[in-house]
Amino acid sequence: MGIRVDTEKCTGCGTCVAACPFTLIEVIDEKAYINEGCTLCGICQQMCEYAAITIEEAEEVVPASDSHRGIWVFAEQRDSQIKSVTYELLSRGRELADTLRTELSAICLGHNVGEIEELIAYGADKVYLVDDAALDNQEDLYTAELARLIQEYKPEIVIAGATSLGRSFIPRVASILKTGLTADCTDLEIDTEKRLLLQTRPAFGGNIMATIICQTQRPQMATVRPRVFKKNTPNGNKKGEIIKVDFNKEGVTSKTRLLSFVADLADRIKIEDADIIVAGGRGLGKAENFQLLKELAAAIGAALGSSRPPVDDGWIPYSHQVGQTGKTVRPRLYIACGISGSVQHLAGMQTSETIVAINNDPEAPIFEIATYGIVGDLFKVVPMLTKELKQ
Repeated sequence: MGIRVDTEKCTGCGTCVAACPFTLIEVIDEKAYINEGCTLCGICQQMCEYAAITIEEAEEVVPASDSHRGIWVFAEQRDSQIKSVTYELLSRGRELADTLRTELSAICLGHNVGEIEELIAYGADKVYLVDDAALDNQEDLYTAELARLIQEYKPEIVIAGATSLGRSFIPRVASILKTGLTADCTDLEIDTEKRLLLQTRPAFGGNIMATIICQTQRPQMATVRPRVFKKNTPNGNKKGEIIKVDFNKEGVTSKTRLLSFVADLADRIKIEDADIIVAGGRGLGKAENFQLLKELAAAIGAALGSSRPPVDDGWIPYSHQVGQTGKTVRPRLYIACGISGSVQHLAGMQTSETIVAINNDPEAPIFEIATYGIVGDLFKVVPMLTKELKQ
């Protein structure tokens, strides 16, 4: 739906300006102008004596094709090793497939990839394996091959990790298929009545959570950040089928050639894999005070994390950042020191099993999700904790 002003009929009388309850209309050069925030309430249309305002009817939604069935998880690998996010997505995908009463499949592109049977143990009914030396970390080939396989087998839902690889080539697949894609999802649910994937992600800088659907096109596609979903315990007795698919080398040429892979030195700090994280925020005051948290982290074998402000201020490297624009973590214990708890930060750590918050502001949002809260001066509380834990 939309709203428009017929400039030939509009006299600029201003009646609609006074009538708009949201003050979204103004008169410019003797013509009414309606801002983009219009809610289409229709009051201005009713009040206009000159019939200059028209609300256009929404186009009829065409039902999605019933020829697509099944859920696919892209099994990402690096150097022939399946990445952990794949098992997280399979665990959630199993629940979604059971809700829809359909099959869950994993699609793996690579060469000499190990642990293929693990994909079945984590929930896949079928594994489509495309094994070819040319598929060694070549995104152009991934794009063409995954699009081809989706067109051939017609899954109704395709899920991938919002990793550097997933963010790079999955949108290109969606573009080829002319379907919708929701990136960086934090939750996935199913509308069983309409067989719709409800894709939830932060919007407007993390200030709201938007649930997005793809009504007419198939497959429905989404990328999910690592550590959003919990990885289930693998079932070694589960039976499944591994289907080897020949790589279609015809009709696609990679525009790039991988010369070598250089690991990011920052990746040595794997806070997303840590069982315990001690994280600091702006409440620390200055970079030197992170030393307090380093001592606490050393006492309990924890990784060091941070909210965004200390990273922006240069107190600590980006590789430590937890939140919507940093890493998503799911440790057994998360100790937040001097972190107020913005929506953006909570999006990256709220699924931690146990959250301990230390803040001198009893109204800080972090206490709303904390398992245990300590209202106090972190410069007194943290050294006390460190001393007791060392003993």
